Amino acid sequence: MAPRQRSQGRATAPAKQSQGGRYTPPIPRQQRHSPRWFPFVIVGLLVLGILVIIGNYAGLAPGGTSNWYLLFGIACIVVGLVMATFYH
Repeated sequence: MAPRQRSQGRATAPAKQSQGGRYTPPIPRQQRHSPRWFPFVIVGLLVLGILVIIGNYAGLAPGGTSNWYLLFGIACIVVGLVMATFYH
């Protein structure tokens, strides 16, 4: 009986097909890039959220302190973090 031969290449998972039955190849790494304005918007949202929250606690917000300012500040921070996960 002959010994089993192992392949030298690495094993890859079979390509997944979408509902329509067509294979869509992944986008090459060279083509994945974010626009130049993307990191500025991320940093702007994070800083804006922090400033709104600090301004609310310091009493600098128009109309006095309010939970709506806190929610707006937290929403800005969350949107900035979500955008940061899509940055290439």
